[in-house]
Amino acid sequence: MSNSKPNLCEETYFNTFYLEHIQHASNFAYYKCGDKDNALDLVQDAFSKIWENCSKIDFTKAKTYLFTSVNNLFLNKVKHNKVVLEYAKAAPYIDQTNESPEYILEEEEFKNKLEKTISLLTDAQREVFLLNRIEGKKYREIAELLEVSQKAVEKRMSAALKTIREHIENI
Repeated sequence: MSNSKPNLCEETYFNTFYLEHIQHASNFAYYKCGDKDNALDLVQDAFSKIWENCSKIDFTKAKTYLFTSVNNLFLNKVKHNKVVLEYAKAAPYIDQTNESPEYILEEEEFKNKLEKTISLLTDAQREVFLLNRIEGKKYREIAELLEVSQKAVEKRMSAALKTIREHIENI
C-alpha cells in the first residue's frame, strides 16, 4: 500500500477497524437501547455510515465517529418510537399468552418501572450500571474502558443504585 496512513476506504483497514470495535460498539448500543436486535441494527447502520463516508473520516477519529453515530442513531430511533407509541396507545391490547391477566399486568408494571428508573439515570450512571450488572465488568475494567478514574465509576454506580432503590421497592 502506497499510503502509510490507514484509510477506511481500503477494505483491509475497514475490516480491521470493524473487527476491533464491533463488540464494544454492540455493547454500547445495547446499553443505550436495552435490546440486542435493535443494538445490532444501530451498530450495522453506524458502520455503514462510516463506509459510505470513509473518505471524509480521519482513521484516528473513526472510533469516536462510530460511537457518536451509534448514539445519534439511537436518539433518532427514540424520537421515532415516541411518535409510534402515541398511535399504539389507541390500539387495543391483545393477550397472546396463557398467563393470568394479573400476572401479565404485574410483570408489565415491574418492567415499565424498571425501564423508567433506568431511563432516569444519567448516561454515565446507566453505562456504568449496565457494564457492571449485565456484563459483569469490575470497576477497574469499566474505568479503563470509559477512560475515567475508578473513583468516578464508584460514584456513578453509587448514584445509580441510590436512584434505583428510591424508585423500586423490594430491590
